[in-house]
Amino acid sequence: MDTVDNNAENLESQGQATGQTTVEVEANAAPANPNTVRLDTPIKRGSHLLEEITLRKPASGELRGIHLAELLNMDVTSLIKLLPRITQLTAPEAAQLDPADLVAIGVKVTGFLLQKQTKTDASLLA
Repeated sequence: MDTVDNNAENLESQGQATGQTTVEVEANAAPANPNTVRLDTPIKRGSHLLEEITLRKPASGELRGIHLAELLNMDVTSLIKLLPRITQLTAPEAAQLDPADLVAIGVKVTGFLLQKQTKTDASLLA
């Protein structure tokens, strides 16, 4: 009988530990969309805070006036010019991004410009 009680206590303590782990994982969970970047520094828009930016792959026409080599090099001016075209950000909001957030977004943008085979070869597939 003592063994059954001990097992029940062990399961209960494991359940509590698992519950804590689940909460921690959920709090730090990555966004569901692989093209979403969680911002370190949220952007204030009126009374609302933008905490995530979702990017979409640009069409060729949306790249007009932007040098692809500059985008691949994550040139700040080129990224700021492109972001309002492929995100919900306005041009002034894009210009006010935290540098760490801009780099994270730039990594996503450069991934859009590479073919799938190139991503596979370089182990960049998400």
